[in-house]
Amino acid sequence: MSYEVVIFGIKLTLSPVAFTIPLGSRHWDIYWYGIIIAAGFLLALIYGIKNASRFGLNTDRMLDVVLVATPVAILSARAYYVIFDGEKLTGIGDFFGFGNSSGFSGLAIYGGVIGAFVSGAVMCKIRKVNILDMFDIGSVGFLIGQGIGRWGNFVNQEAYGSFTGSSWWGMQSDKTVAEMGEGLVHPCFLYESLWCIAGFFILNHLSKKRRFSGEIALMYCVWYGFGRGFIELLRTDSLMLGNIKVSSLLSFLLCIAGIAALVFMRGRIKETAGAAEYHTVFAGDEPQDGTEISDENSETHEDGAETPEENSEIQDGFLSGTPEAGTEFSDENSETEIKNTETEERKNEQTD
Repeated sequence: MSYEVVIFGIKLTLSPVAFTIPLGSRHWDIYWYGIIIAAGFLLALIYGIKNASRFGLNTDRMLDVVLVATPVAILSARAYYVIFDGEKLTGIGDFFGFGNSSGFSGLAIYGGVIGAFVSGAVMCKIRKVNILDMFDIGSVGFLIGQGIGRWGNFVNQEAYGSFTGSSWWGMQSDKTVAEMGEGLVHPCFLYESLWCIAGFFILNHLSKKRRFSGEIALMYCVWYGFGRGFIELLRTDSLMLGNIKVSSLLSFLLCIAGIAALVFMRGRIKETAGAAEYHTVFAGDEPQDGTEISDENSETHEDGAETPEENSEIQDGFLSGTPEAGTEFSDENSETEIKNTETEERKNEQTD
């Protein structure tokens, strides 16, 4: 089976099957969708290995988380699709596509994301990995995988939208004509692929300047949620919950929650930074370890500096004055003694 496709005036012939592996009397078809998804996963894994240290993660422990989260994400993507698509299953074999010519098909990206985050969080606890750092690097990796993986939808001719109303802009194939009629439709797979690739470059750049663990994961919620929410509104094959497109609703809720969390966390960071700055200034002005007392004593010492000098002068004056006074008293006594001696001598002479 192949499709004749025209996209932006370019004519292509696409076959969903890449090659076939013979298995005795049967054969096993290998689809381009699976190969493209695997390529996106591989590139995301390479990115994670090369940048683990920048996110503060141990590579081996990070890989342990990935090895468990990956199969859980695939099963969750399938379960999400089955729940909201209303697909009737007659047994476990239908869930895994056993006996189905298309194999294991019918996946929803949001189911995979939810499964990856939940199982990843559990494994982070077990392997003692910082959950928020793991979410940050995982979010950038998701954008790589999603940006590349959407081209699998192109090969399968799915994930397209309503008519563009243009004679050039859009896509048309045997499948779109059979399901929608003649006319170019929105290549929603391409819109989302370009949105995710652009998001990868932006978040990868911002991850080098992240302010807190979990910031990039919140940015992923905002970026992907905003883009996917609007792109989903164009699609004609959306999973529905009543009259509501599930993915659009979830995307906008994710975007709003991400914005609120970012505003809250950055506000907390500013408050903390402001408090630290105030504390630094306050601590610089506030006397520490008796500095105030020492300064007061120093000032008192400076103000009373004249007292020791005055006391010294008084003492010097007192001490220097005392001998002089004592000397005068000593001289007077000497004169008195001389006079007394002369008087006695005179008396003795008269007696003789």
